[in-house]
Amino acid sequence: MSNRDTLFSAPIDKLGDWTFDERVAEVFPDMIQRSVPGYSNIISMIGMLAERFVQPHSQVYDLGCSLGAATLSVRRNIQVDGCKIIAIDNSPAMVERCRRHIDAFRADTPVEVIEADIRAVPIENASLVVLNFTLQFLDPNERLALLERIWHGLKPGGALVVSEKFSFDDAEVGELLFNMHHDFKRANGYSELEISQKRSMLENVMLTDSVNTHKTRLKQAGFTHAELWFQCFNFGSLVALK
Repeated sequence: MSNRDTLFSAPIDKLGDWTFDERVAEVFPDMIQRSVPGYSNIISMIGMLAERFVQPHSQVYDLGCSLGAATLSVRRNIQVDGCKIIAIDNSPAMVERCRRHIDAFRADTPVEVIEADIRAVPIENASLVVLNFTLQFLDPNERLALLERIWHGLKPGGALVVSEKFSFDDAEVGELLFNMHHDFKRANGYSELEISQKRSMLENVMLTDSVNTHKTRLKQAGFTHAELWFQCFNFGSLVALK
């Protein structure tokens, strides 16, 4: 059972930039369910994609795995032998809890949870790679290089899932979806103060792209096909095929 997210319910004098520290890890499941529309759908459907794309004797990478929700969904749905899941995050607090979550559910497919920078980990013999709300926290100038490394590490017929918060070229649509997202958070019990303080902390570290920017970059990285497969307000997920 997750602790309820009340991190920003009182005024904070110096907000600073967002970090995935111990306090965030403690409430992360509640935070993400109440903050990201469609999150549980994306997680369950990543499992469906795993059933379709994971190949025998290959590896699955969950890059920026946080507490391991996508990893567990993939592991539940792998239908082939000889696979391994490699889950990577650079937050010690997330990695520690992720290991506990993985260990709590026994399954045939082994999972290795690594504390590391995803930009420095080799991608090898992969049939599925997941970037679930991860790319948006990288410097925009480093995103293409990571996608190129993923493409080179993917086996033919492999897939990459990229879930993100989106920006929009059409300012009117962007404002509408931005406001609907805030309505979603209000409906889930967040106050105006909580919404405002969290947004202020994230604005320097979460730099979003449009769907078209994502598609163009995926094509530049080498992917033959890239398309949006899920969207709810200004959040969604793309799948890219090699």
